[in-house]
Amino acid sequence: METIILAVVIFVVVVAAASGLVVSGRRRKSLPKPPSKAGTLAPPAPPKEPQVGEDAETPRDTPTRTIEDVSLPGEAGATVEPTEVEEPETAAEAPAVEVPEPTAGRLVRLRSRLSRSQNSLGKGLLSLLSRDRLDEDTWEEIEETLLVADVGVGPTQELVDALRTRVKVLGTRTPQELRELLREELVKLLGDFDRSLRTAKHADEDPVRPAVAMVVGVNGTGKTTTTGKLARVLVADGRTVVLGAADTFRAAAADQLQTWGERVGARTVRGPEGGDPASVAFDAVKEGIAEGADTVLVDTAGRLHTKTGLMDELGKVKRVVEKHGPVDEVLLVLDATTGQNGLVQARVFAEVVNITGIVLTKLDGTAKGGIVIQVQRELGVPVKLIGLGEGPDDLAPFDAGQYVDGLLGEVE
Repeated sequence: METIILAVVIFVVVVAAASGLVVSGRRRKSLPKPPSKAGTLAPPAPPKEPQVGEDAETPRDTPTRTIEDVSLPGEAGATVEPTEVEEPETAAEAPAVEVPEPTAGRLVRLRSRLSRSQNSLGKGLLSLLSRDRLDEDTWEEIEETLLVADVGVGPTQELVDALRTRVKVLGTRTPQELRELLREELVKLLGDFDRSLRTAKHADEDPVRPAVAMVVGVNGTGKTTTTGKLARVLVADGRTVVLGAADTFRAAAADQLQTWGERVGARTVRGPEGGDPASVAFDAVKEGIAEGADTVLVDTAGRLHTKTGLMDELGKVKRVVEKHGPVDEVLLVLDATTGQNGLVQARVFAEVVNITGIVLTKLDGTAKGGIVIQVQRELGVPVKLIGLGEGPDDLAPFDAGQYVDGLLGEVE
């Protein structure tokens, strides 16, 4: 009996022990495994201090910002909230208006530059005339010097004949006497033209109408730049100016002209690229009347003189502008370095529009100073302005006496 009771107790103890082992195993399976030292990476530790962008630290009505949001402006990937970015106050301000150099005395200031570039004409002639014996060979050299300088055949012959006569009468010739003699004859060849620019408003009309000047010429002569420089000339003389960007066919021509105008406070009227030039010119004059401007300058397209259709369009621009009233000036811009080709251009333009004045550019880099004489003889039109450099104030009203002084330089 005791044996049976002992066996039952042992059985109960064994069963209880087995049940405990099963429960313990199940508990171990349900618990998470600790991270392995050499296995997968442990999750990153939380930051020691609250960081921008944490939900716990960010109010619900405030948008969260990542680290990219606080990057410095200019860094790659940086973003800046619109409310934190403001344009500098100076960016919205109009550019400072320049005060152009007064036109009085501009040519005097540029005389030394003119003398350096034209010495083959002036100083070359003085050197030949200073020879002890003026034989036929010398006079032929004088003629050649004049022709190379584009004085032209007719004016050259006139000048040589006058010099022959006066030198014979003069007899003994000092350098100063020769210079004065040559100066008088060259000024005479340049002619006694009215070189004033008609740029004053028509105050006697109702409504008061501004003077209108059209600037014409082929591509490459510096026509748009000359228009901008002419605006500076007029502003320097106290005129108010409106610019008409009627060169609608050349890319950026209107932008270029507008930049010139902004420098001196002159408004530019422009139209769409490739638009009707006559319409732009008409609107420019209309705007000039509304503003009470003194002068409207109309920059036309740089038309090749060999294309009849384009030349006809230039005539149309002039006719449309004249619906407001007569055009006061039609200024033809010529490149002094082109010589005879420039004269061909001048003749064709004169057939389409009534040229009232010539603007000669690039006289600082050429020995073709005689083109002034020849172009005036060919057209019967005066040179009114000359360009002697690339600077904004290197356009000067033409004065025959000062120009010849520049050609001849000073007697040493």
